[in-house]
Amino acid sequence: MQEFIERSIFTEEHDIFRHSVRDYIEKEIVPNNAQWEKAHMVTRESWEKLGANGFLCIQVPEAYGGMGITDFRYNAIFTEELSRSGCAGPAVGYPLHNDIVLPYLLDFGNEELKQKWCPKMASGEAIAAVAMTEPAAGSDLQGMKCTAEDKGDHYLVNGSKTFITNGYLCDIAVVAVKTDPTLGAKGISLLLMEAAMEGFTKGEPFHKVGLHAQDTCELFFDNVKVSKGNLIGKEGEGFKYLMHELAQERLVVGIGAVGAAEGIFWKTLQYTNERNAFGRSISQFQNTRFKLAELASKITMARSFLDQCTALHCAGKLDAAMASMIKYTTTELQCEVADECLQLHGGYGYIWEYDVARAWADARVQRIYAGTNEIMKELIARKFVGK
Repeated sequence: MQEFIERSIFTEEHDIFRHSVRDYIEKEIVPNNAQWEKAHMVTRESWEKLGANGFLCIQVPEAYGGMGITDFRYNAIFTEELSRSGCAGPAVGYPLHNDIVLPYLLDFGNEELKQKWCPKMASGEAIAAVAMTEPAAGSDLQGMKCTAEDKGDHYLVNGSKTFITNGYLCDIAVVAVKTDPTLGAKGISLLLMEAAMEGFTKGEPFHKVGLHAQDTCELFFDNVKVSKGNLIGKEGEGFKYLMHELAQERLVVGIGAVGAAEGIFWKTLQYTNERNAFGRSISQFQNTRFKLAELASKITMARSFLDQCTALHCAGKLDAAMASMIKYTTTELQCEVADECLQLHGGYGYIWEYDVARAWADARVQRIYAGTNEIMKELIARKFVGK
């Protein structure tokens, strides 16, 4: 697949890794994606294969069964190639496990939790989710109602979470709870909860507009007994931990957005070259050429900005505003590219068997999760305008 620009942030070693990821996706993920979409989830076997091939949780230290690769550019390549493939369900679920859930454990988890779960996450034996959103509390995390009552050596958790990525298959979930409902943000804590715990149940996977191979569902907690040893970090520090990890989460969404936009652009270019109308390929019509030129220009600009943000993140310099910018701009672009590419396909673009139809449906949620784009604008404004 062509590149829009020369990408100076990657080395020859990164390129070798990229080719191995791309080959794996073509052999093990693309052929299975249609069946996974019908089942509304990937298989457990796919997780175990990923682990066996070294693509899960590569940053886990060797002491915990991982490879100890802390260069985030490798994670970025994995997410990017998944998204470019058009297999959007796996492109969301696998990176969430790797880059969004795992950091809570590595950065704030105690030694016992790391020893127990990091090896299983790296091997694909344990699938992970993060549970923040509630039916009545989406972007407003402080409004959550899920409680964890202190019972001495354990907490008693009651409440529910919704729109949970990897929810139906998850073995563990980082769950945001109110340990002190009177303290607002300072009363939020994080617990590592196990799906096998009594009182922990799951709803059926949602039938979503897009991301059909992603098992998104509700989680329910009815007097779930959770050991104090499953507390991530300190009690009452959960909101701070959530804010600490959100920059990487939003960067990951941006990586996926640009990867998906690039992938469907090249497929659409091929389609317009092959599709004939009025005696010539539709790529020869001025409107088609101008639309493709516009999209190529915008994707190139987004790629340049994204690579800069990735480099900043690797240097520990990506702040909340910049992460919000990349999430906001790239997901808006992803939706624009998917919509324009669908239009260039004509009626065929609205048929699910065509990649562009999937790309169009899968793109829309990107502007909602990881903080809505309206929230992103507010966070950006705070840096430049103030509160």
